[in-house]
Amino acid sequence: MNMEAFILGCGGMMPLPYRHLTSVLLRRDGDLFLFDGGEGTQVSLKRLNLKWKKINAIFVSHTHADHVTGLPGILMLSAQVDRTEPLYIYGPPKIKEYIETSRRVLDMYINYPIVVKEITAPCVVHGGEDFYIRAFPLDHTKTCVGYTLEELDRPGEFNPDTARELGVPCGPLWGKLQKGEEVQAEDGSIVKPEQVMGKPRSGRKFSFVTDTLYKPSIADEVRGSDLLVCEGMFEHALLDQAKEKKHMTAVQAATIARDANVRRMCMIHYSPRYTDKELSVLLEEAQAVWPQAELSKDRMHIEIPYID
Repeated sequence: MNMEAFILGCGGMMPLPYRHLTSVLLRRDGDLFLFDGGEGTQVSLKRLNLKWKKINAIFVSHTHADHVTGLPGILMLSAQVDRTEPLYIYGPPKIKEYIETSRRVLDMYINYPIVVKEITAPCVVHGGEDFYIRAFPLDHTKTCVGYTLEELDRPGEFNPDTARELGVPCGPLWGKLQKGEEVQAEDGSIVKPEQVMGKPRSGRKFSFVTDTLYKPSIADEVRGSDLLVCEGMFEHALLDQAKEKKHMTAVQAATIARDANVRRMCMIHYSPRYTDKELSVLLEEAQAVWPQAELSKDRMHIEIPYID
């Protein structure tokens, strides 16, 4: 099962000609999940030729303009195709009012169900048979949450040679064993799944954190992430300004990545004071703390593979 992230916009506060506002699309096989939808989201979706009309759910960190102004256009364009599946939108208080007011004032034509759910973190907000998406509280100038998508452990690898040795012939019985069911061998004995299956294999974890003061507890929430997309808005010299506006520095983003033992971390939500060339300051400071730190950029594509 493939999982991949697309950075649709990596900017904060205001869009720049070369940098759209914060938005990340996560694709997990047929499921599409959008995390925030700042101005310019539609442009990147179009340039990447992503099937944005099939977005299953949108997860909003908070209702500041630079994280939600791209959403009305997505809602309206999604009505240009036949769609029967509901679109779920999750976010802190005010997200429902924002969506409903936008629909009313813009006189939107919507031909599919939109289900808006206001959440109080921490909580599980969305999920399926083998994964769940959880929200956890951040500390910003208004109510803000981070999100993690975490897959459940996968069954271990099936050993066909062992199954044959135990008298289980190739066929439907192998499928039952792989589903965790006991079966009867040819000699009448009972064969249990653990006799022919390896150890469970870990699933993957994606985390999205932006617009918050640094808190050590964030590392606990995103621990073990295969990909962490994390705000690194300012250089360390502007720490006082970051604290005043309740944002993080690149050093703090890297500290979270290091303490959480993540596999990969890309910074996002850069201050517009930095040109793309000047972002090297953020990268250098982050890598001094956690050498694997990366800068995200608009339309960046990131594969999230299994580790076993």
